[in-house]
Amino acid sequence: MAFQPIVDITAGEIFAHEALVRGIEGESAGEILSRVTPASLYRFDQGCRIRAIQLAHELGCDKPVSINFLPNAVYEPNACIQATLKLAGEVGWPLHNIMFEVTETEYVRDRHHLQRIVEAYRAMGFLTAIDDFGSGFANLELLVDIRPDVIKADRNLIIDVDQNERRQAIMEGLVTLADRLGIRLIAEGVETLAEARWLYQRGITLQQGYVFARPAIETISPCPSELIAQVRGGN
Repeated sequence: MAFQPIVDITAGEIFAHEALVRGIEGESAGEILSRVTPASLYRFDQGCRIRAIQLAHELGCDKPVSINFLPNAVYEPNACIQATLKLAGEVGWPLHNIMFEVTETEYVRDRHHLQRIVEAYRAMGFLTAIDDFGSGFANLELLVDIRPDVIKADRNLIIDVDQNERRQAIMEGLVTLADRLGIRLIAEGVETLAEARWLYQRGITLQQGYVFARPAIETISPCPSELIAQVRGGN
């Protein structure tokens, strides 16, 4: 597993760490997922959850860990979460320090099933998020039925946002939407200081991307305090 921080610009601290699957030889998550068969999807999803929490605990992480999950790997929310609950209890990991990110939503045929998962996880005390919002099927339609704690704006909406008026209009609209729905907004894929400053100045204080830190294999990155100060101090 690799960990990448999500920073809170206003608070000047790390909000959470996203746990990302990597291969033994450094292969990307996409490469690893391409080898997962439908028959092994559930076991793979469960294994990733357990390993992420175990490793975060071993590394002394004191922030929430954000874990991607595949909705089609969850056949029944309460049954499929038991291994996670057991481990969290064994290591003393607070449930509110686990955020599940819904990914691969384009493969979800039953949106009611996804709604049940999100509602069940929130009722247990977990945070929930929709990943890659604004890309593919992770779109506005999901918010009609699903009430996540967080939406993560896709990198395609962030690229050169400080210069691109159309992206600026969309992101400003997302800020208003998230505020009206009581959802926290994270900008993911932030790669330049200019992007980070523009987003921060529009009220998007939770950010994630290479400008702050790249995913680090089996390591928890420290808070990039100097960079955060540069974002806050920009004109």
